[in-house]
Amino acid sequence: MPVYVDKPIYEFKGMIMCHMIADTLEELHEMADKIGMKREWFQKNASFPHYDIPKMRREKAVKLGAIEVNRRELVYKMREIREKGNA
Repeated sequence: MPVYVDKPIYEFKGMIMCHMIADTLEELHEMADKIGMKREWFQKNASFPHYDIPKMRREKAVKLGAIEVNRRELVYKMREIREKGNA
């Protein structure tokens, strides 16, 4: 399952957050379900569909197969996914 998470460096309400994206929305929501994310937290109206996930859920996503990437790699993946028409 190609799901990607960047580094947890963004602060939000006392938590350290990161972004989670995937090659398809189906894969993204599947991982979100596995790590306990609510669908209402899905950022569908953002510049790219994603979930903002806290550090502890990121660790779980990585254990379940999410690929760790840096910010530059994440942006590259977003472009790649857009070109395929999946976002």
